[in-house]
Amino acid sequence: MNDNQVVLGIDIGTTAVKVAAFGTDGRARAVHSEAYPITRPRPGWAEQDPEDWWRGCITAISAVLAEVPDVVVRGAGIVSQVNTHLLVKQDLTPLTPAVIWQDQRCADVARELDARFTPEDKLRIWGGPVALDASFVGARAAWFAEHEPDKWARARWILSPKDFIGARLTGRVATDKLSGVRIAGAQGYLPEAVALVDGLGERLPELLEPETPLGPAKQLNGAPVVVGTMDAFGAVFGTRTTEPGRGMISCGTSLVVAGASRHRATQQGIVTFPPRGDLYVHAGPTQAAGEAVRWWAQASGQTVPEVFDSAADGAAGIVFTPYLQGERAPLWDADVRGSFLGLTSSATRADLSRAVLTGVAFSARHVLEHVEQACGFRLPSLTFSGGGARSDLWTQLHADVLGRPVERLRVHDSAALGAALLGAVGVGLQPDVETAAAATVAVERVFEPQTDLTRLYEAYRASYEGLAKVHELLR
Repeated sequence: MNDNQVVLGIDIGTTAVKVAAFGTDGRARAVHSEAYPITRPRPGWAEQDPEDWWRGCITAISAVLAEVPDVVVRGAGIVSQVNTHLLVKQDLTPLTPAVIWQDQRCADVARELDARFTPEDKLRIWGGPVALDASFVGARAAWFAEHEPDKWARARWILSPKDFIGARLTGRVATDKLSGVRIAGAQGYLPEAVALVDGLGERLPELLEPETPLGPAKQLNGAPVVVGTMDAFGAVFGTRTTEPGRGMISCGTSLVVAGASRHRATQQGIVTFPPRGDLYVHAGPTQAAGEAVRWWAQASGQTVPEVFDSAADGAAGIVFTPYLQGERAPLWDADVRGSFLGLTSSATRADLSRAVLTGVAFSARHVLEHVEQACGFRLPSLTFSGGGARSDLWTQLHADVLGRPVERLRVHDSAALGAALLGAVGVGLQPDVETAAAATVAVERVFEPQTDLTRLYEAYRASYEGLAKVHELLR
């Protein structure tokens, strides 16, 4: 690969599609984003128009290629928001809006499905405790079959965003094993999970490794596109969490904490992915990171940049729990609700803004505790990337809350970089994604802990059990 060759990373995110062209050194040569909305037609629902993804993707690809007209595009990889699903016809025409990962309409269905499995069943099938929550593809399929039976009957595929875009670009419908962690294993789809819903198995796409080329895309002048993976695992690759002892926090609309080890564990509250060689990645996603900031900006009459500006002037002392639409890891509780705790008459909007940012960091520490139990050791430091890494304050708050160094990476868009690394492997420019990550991921700045926030974190943790009756009454 030489200086005039690039690989594209395509990230179909929750709020925007981002396309970036990366050169040989892992530096972004051009980046373009196209935003799209989330609609919330009913309480607890969250949907997107999949055609918005497609239009945004094509626009962003064109914009990036226009910025670097003299380069040769060798290939592309795709990542996307995970646990977002839509039904499509054989010709890839959407039959439904996309039900995104924030959507809680299937919570009751998921509880019923989850109750069918004993802890011994889960150990045998999944290798440990796993939560079949409202975003589980089986719960979504069961909901479609019950509430949209005509569309379910007409559907050829149930797809994630990246698989929909990959199929539109290349004509081949496939997905990867990593994205289907609760329905797929190392050897393919899990029969017990697929059998939960009649007709689910025949609507699931072909399973391939994430580096596998799908085929050429005319929008890329015939360059091939690889299958790709979920955005969280794209970030694993794009942060070099591909070696034992490394850990990451990806802070975007939601937050993902992951650690890598040679140790296979059964740890409640997080996911252990199928191994790549002898390496296990243990990870957990929360429900709201940037989404909590967006909510607070709207609720408080500020813009998002104003929230960060005001937080810089805020004082510590108020606890915010970012459970605005329930919580995923490590609680997996669709009914828990967010709160501000410790308010006094002297509290200011700036104090609350700081509490929102700190509360998200508390959620990262909560997940990290479970990740480290799965790893079997304490991670000495963590990389920090995603949109949240653009804020010095938020990065510093994570270092303070976690009590260890946080390494902000040179490429904040780690999921897009991970997608591009998969593309580079797929077209033969790199031997494997681990080698590619080692050659391209670089640290921009290290943030050391400055303030001990342990007491506030202990209050954050105590609030979940302490408010259990309140959350029950507010259902």
